[in-house]
Amino acid sequence: MDFSKQTVMVTGSSRGIGLAIAHAFDDLGARLVLHARSAIKPEVVASFKQEPLTLQFDIADAQAAEAALKDLYKQEGFEGIDVLVNNAGITKDQIAIGMKPEDFAAVVNTNLNGTFNVTQPVFKKMLRQKHGAIINMSSVIGEMGNIGQVNYAASKAGLFGLTKTLAKEGARKNIRVNAIAPGMIVSDMTDALSDEVKDNILKSVPLKRFGKPEDVANVAVFLAQNDYITGQTITIDGGLHI
Repeated sequence: MDFSKQTVMVTGSSRGIGLAIAHAFDDLGARLVLHARSAIKPEVVASFKQEPLTLQFDIADAQAAEAALKDLYKQEGFEGIDVLVNNAGITKDQIAIGMKPEDFAAVVNTNLNGTFNVTQPVFKKMLRQKHGAIINMSSVIGEMGNIGQVNYAASKAGLFGLTKTLAKEGARKNIRVNAIAPGMIVSDMTDALSDEVKDNILKSVPLKRFGKPEDVANVAVFLAQNDYITGQTITIDGGLHI
């Protein structure tokens, strides 16, 4: 696969799954636009074969997202985004009866509303380009639920409906929209778990291991490359939710 003539933007790409996705496209020659809520470290930028563009804004802030993307498209020589990967997201876990309304709203505002805030201005440009691929990072939690994550589950489940609707609206202009639903993927969060907790989780995973960020990145590349898949969700969870 050759993405040397394409520009790929990945939100939440300073670490973890987002960074792995960005590196996968970099390896295939893509021009990269990295995004994070905080400034991206110089060593992260230096890890790419081609120097990426970088954006810094909170996706939950619709005005900030629109302004940053407007400035991006105005940059000299910038020809547009061919692939958008909406990866940025947050968690604020608590059982439902103890969850603060502001914590529920914060997660939905970032994970669901934030995805729309980034997608809408890019989607408008893709309609004019008459091509594009959008990949939304949902979660297996959005499919099966999880104790203590009512806000996260709701936000990620909402991405399924957003994905299918945008797929229908974009198809007439050759824009494909799909989602990925990862399960337990090796990350800072899983590294912080005790061995006992990890063992208990793995009992529910038929493949008996956590996934790697590269497992998710490979699927993102596949969805960007395959031009006859749209409106779908691919679950990467080792069989957790069969």
